[in-house]
Amino acid sequence: MLQARTSRSMRRAPAGALAAAGAALATLAGCTRAAPASGEPAAAPLPLAYVAHAAGPAARPVLVLGWGLIALCLFVCVAIALLLALAIWRRGPREGRGGVPMVVAGTLVSTLLLFGALVAMLRVLGVVAAPPRPPALSIEVTAYDWWWRAAYPREGIVTANEIHIPVGEPVLIELRSADVIHAFWVPQLAGKTQTIPGQTNRQWLQADRPGVYRGQCSQYCGVQHAHMAFEVIAQTSADYRAWLAAQARPAPVPATRAAMRGSEVFAARCAGCHAVRGSAAAGTAGPDLSHLASRRMLAAGTLQNTPPNLRRWIAEAQQIKPGSAMPSIRLSAGDADALAAYLATLR
Repeated sequence: MLQARTSRSMRRAPAGALAAAGAALATLAGCTRAAPASGEPAAAPLPLAYVAHAAGPAARPVLVLGWGLIALCLFVCVAIALLLALAIWRRGPREGRGGVPMVVAGTLVSTLLLFGALVAMLRVLGVVAAPPRPPALSIEVTAYDWWWRAAYPREGIVTANEIHIPVGEPVLIELRSADVIHAFWVPQLAGKTQTIPGQTNRQWLQADRPGVYRGQCSQYCGVQHAHMAFEVIAQTSADYRAWLAAQARPAPVPATRAAMRGSEVFAARCAGCHAVRGSAAAGTAGPDLSHLASRRMLAAGTLQNTPPNLRRWIAEAQQIKPGSAMPSIRLSAGDADALAAYLATLR
């Protein structure tokens, strides 16, 4: 009796496991996260959010290939589960040729499936290797522990952790690393490309519609690897030109007493690492802060760019992002307010 119950439960196991897996995937794909409270790290998109759709021609073939490989894996898992269930259901051994036909058939089918997957992968690599037309825009992106520097050499613009591109135009990204191996990945716009010290790698991407697309370092690079994010902001041609014009302007001269005091605090405590164009601050160890107030995020996607978060980041950088080059800076309440007032003018 015990053996019979065990046999029946084992026959039900494959179907139950598949149902549970399907429910888990549906739950992951359908969940949404609540917006973070002020001062809390910004919530990243769900792990499966980027597989819903591609937003550019460099990502679309990769997405189709990915779903195809997922379907292939599911087919193999279901086939194995059915064969296992059939083997358990059959009672006792049967005389035959030792299952040789089944082994041969399995070898042929698996070989054909793997060969088909290889052909599909090579075709996708060929499609995404080069853009459909030469890119009119080139951006130099350098990876640091743990943030991104984006330079527009033709326009003379430097920003950090935020890359603006025009919609509908292929863009060439020249990738370098200042320290260790990182990987540049914007799932909805293109596949990932490694950044290697002493080497320049190139990738192209294109956005079909305006939007904000999350990017992430996808090569483990140290303790703050997970907090090394960036955003690609695709804009209409008019909005992109307006952004370029705003970024090309030097920082405004402080117009209030608080901002003037804040500029003095910045020169004394921050200018050794950070640059602000139009001022004497010309540090290169950290991100260029010339237009910090116009950015959406702080600390490479870790915090939303709000006044409370900015104050918290200055005072508690090592608590928020331990191991980063940004120290926790202890300031008096008056100096902290003045510095925040000055940084708020950098738009």
